[in-house]
Amino acid sequence: MPVDYLVAGLGNPGERYRRTRHNLGFRAVELFARRRGARWGKPAKGLVSTRVDIAGRDTLVVEPLTYMNLSGDVIAPLMAKESLPLDRVLVVCDDFALPLGSLRLRKSGSDGGHNGLFSVIERLGTVDIPRLRLGVGPVPPRVDPAEFVLAEFPPEEERTVDEMLTVATECIDAWVMDGIEKTMSRFNTRREPPADPA
Repeated sequence: MPVDYLVAGLGNPGERYRRTRHNLGFRAVELFARRRGARWGKPAKGLVSTRVDIAGRDTLVVEPLTYMNLSGDVIAPLMAKESLPLDRVLVVCDDFALPLGSLRLRKSGSDGGHNGLFSVIERLGTVDIPRLRLGVGPVPPRVDPAEFVLAEFPPEEERTVDEMLTVATECIDAWVMDGIEKTMSRFNTRREPPADPA
């Protein structure tokens, strides 16, 4: 049975990475599916997936089980198999260029240094892939961004992370129901990073 929409969360498989900043895409789609009462299938063909019905719109939710750098190797063939146009696909990922707690929904754009987005863009041959970016920044001075995103959130940030993930699930719902333009105007808010103590 064909699907109407595809939502792909990006992350790295395995317990080692589960709580890292780079796995926010996984966490967002897992919460989205859980709130819809969906159950994940067994891993197959390099991914795990589930399907949810959003007001009659059959939505396939997936997590690529390749490592982040090969996310496009799963998403591009799946789009082709399901004959899905670009505007029916949403990639959900972390972004260290956005302050922690901020969300940005965009219709297109560069990869912004995100290896998962780079892989998807490269495999599809276009930057016109809708994406929901979840802020994890800023990267502290003298810290390698690659190390930063592969580290776990400190306990004091987890409440903000949970709040952001809840909003992300609402954003995904709205994207399916209302389209990207209306959803961008509603959800593209900005959280400023906390000020340094005096």
